[in-house]
Amino acid sequence: MKNKIVISLGGSLLVPEQIDAKFYDNFRKLINRNLKKFNFILIAGGGKYARNYQEAGRKLGLKKDKLDWLGIGASHNNAWLLNYTFENKSPEQIYFKPAKIAFNKPVHVSGGWKPGWSTDYVATQFAVKNKIDTVVNLSNIEYIYDKDPNKYKSAKKLKELTWKEYEKMIGSKWTPGMSAPFDPIATKLAKKHNIKLVSISGKNLSNVSNYLAGKAFKGSVIDNK
Repeated sequence: MKNKIVISLGGSLLVPEQIDAKFYDNFRKLINRNLKKFNFILIAGGGKYARNYQEAGRKLGLKKDKLDWLGIGASHNNAWLLNYTFENKSPEQIYFKPAKIAFNKPVHVSGGWKPGWSTDYVATQFAVKNKIDTVVNLSNIEYIYDKDPNKYKSAKKLKELTWKEYEKMIGSKWTPGMSAPFDPIATKLAKKHNIKLVSISGKNLSNVSNYLAGKAFKGSVIDNK
C-alpha cells in the first residue's frame, strides 16, 4: 500500500512575480517520479497573484472577508493549472474544501477554502480528514528562523522545534495575505491533532526529492515532541 502525503505548495513558488511555468513543470516531474511510493494531496497557494488582488481590494476599501475571497480565487486558478499538468493522474476537478479522498487517482489538488483560513489550514484539514500524520510545507525559505533573516543578521536556523515554541514566535492572529512559514490557525490545528510539519524550500527540488526518498535533507521539522 502506498503512503499518503499532503504538500502545501507556497504561492511564492507558483507565482513569485509572474506564473512560473518552469517550476510547475519541474514540480510535476518530481511528483511523477514518486507515484509508485506515494499518493499525493497538493494544496496550491495564491502567491503574488493573490496579493496583487488583495492590495487592489484594500485600495478600494474592501473588508477582510472580501480580501480573503480574492486570495482564495487566485489560489483556485493556481490549483487548476497544477491539476491540469498531471492529466490522467488526477481527476478533472479540484477540491474546494477539505475532504476524505478515495485515491482512485494518485494526485489530488486543492486551493483555498473560505475566509479566515489559509491554504496551510486547508492542507492540515486534509491531513486530519485522511488520517495523514505529516504535512510537507514547501516555501521560498530553506529553514524556519527564530526571526526574519531578511531583517536580522542574528537570525538563527531552527531545524527542530515544538508547536508550542513555534506558536510563541508567530502569535495567534491571521490576516489575509499574511506571510509566515506556517500560519497561526493551521498551527493550532496541527498541534491539536499531533501532526508533524516538515518545512522545506521548494526552490531546491532535489532536496525535496531527498526527503521523499527518506534521505537526509535541509529543512525544519515541527511537532509536539
